[in-house]
Amino acid sequence: MADTLTLTTETGDIVIKLRPDLAPQHVAQISKLASEGFYDGLTFHRVIDGFMAQGGCPNGTGMGGAKDNIPAEFSNEPHVRGVCSMARSQNPNSASSQFFICLDDATFLDGQYTVWGEVTSGMDHVDAIPKGEPPAQPGKIVKMTTA
Repeated sequence: MADTLTLTTETGDIVIKLRPDLAPQHVAQISKLASEGFYDGLTFHRVIDGFMAQGGCPNGTGMGGAKDNIPAEFSNEPHVRGVCSMARSQNPNSASSQFFICLDDATFLDGQYTVWGEVTSGMDHVDAIPKGEPPAQPGKIVKMTTA
């Protein structure tokens, strides 16, 4: 299994260390979708300054996802700046493809969302993602690859 995920944006690369020790099913799902090109060209449709940047919706609205949902893999890993976690609906087992990157500490999410990675380089590119719900000109995931 890959150790890292590279998320190429319009401003540069964001390198994410994958955490299969915390969420093996989520890491497997994201890696599979990335290898299939699922994320290529998708946008960050919800970006809240001081909170998080959310992307991975094929519709660009926050209402879509991949065909398979993943059971929750909650852990005690804190939601701090640079942590990557899965977005979901009210149903804890509804995560599929949407994810978010914490722009700041968001420990009120701890134990309720599945942490699957952490940004190891390129946090400046995460900070550069246009803000808004949705942003006027949403930031794009040019491509996502595993290594």
